[in-house]
Amino acid sequence: MAYQATFKRYEIKYLLTSQQKERILRVMEPYMKLDCYGRTMIRNIYYDTSSFRLIRRSLEKPAYKEKLRIRSYQAAAGEDPVFVELKKKYQSVVYKRRLTLPEEQAMYAFRYNLPLPVHSQIAQEIEYFRAYYAGLHPTVFLAYEREAYYSLDGGEFRVTFDENILYREYNFSLGSKVSGTPLLAEGQTLMEIKTAGGLPLWMSRELNRLRVYPASFSKYGAAYRQMMARTQRDCV
Repeated sequence: MAYQATFKRYEIKYLLTSQQKERILRVMEPYMKLDCYGRTMIRNIYYDTSSFRLIRRSLEKPAYKEKLRIRSYQAAAGEDPVFVELKKKYQSVVYKRRLTLPEEQAMYAFRYNLPLPVHSQIAQEIEYFRAYYAGLHPTVFLAYEREAYYSLDGGEFRVTFDENILYREYNFSLGSKVSGTPLLAEGQTLMEIKTAGGLPLWMSRELNRLRVYPASFSKYGAAYRQMMARTQRDCV
């Protein structure tokens, strides 16, 4: 059975040192708790055209941009659940459409360019996207370790910390061993704040004290830039 979900929120990113992360974690203690999954290795396969149309457009920072990926929160194969995600961003607001499918069904549909075995509004949006951007294929495997925290007051405020972000251009398998080229400097952490509204006062105060400011950082974008830089060096 396929499950679907829709998200609408702001996502604000910050690049932290290990010391800044520890300070923020201490401030978070009275207000937030690590989710039940603990530290998780997230795997993603990003889809794009042969000319990298989607990520090139995204890096131009337009008012509207979109991307398509398949994600898992563990090594996945066969009947293990994976998430087919259509992620859109319009004027700083992130809209995510998500379908949950068995790994073998999702990968089979994408490998052979077949419709997803689901009939729903979200499935129709994903199929329209696949048809519009003809020739989509896996371009980057991207994995990272994540700690996700949720608000104790029951609100939608969430904070995630991503580390050991790696990418590769081969072996597009969600069940494979994680390996690849790092995207962050040693000791660096990508923090993402996900909220339907503003930041709590306690978080704003701590970010100001630490002089930590929002950073423009796309994991897929950073991987693409490294790929293009390497290609240019190889052509010299």
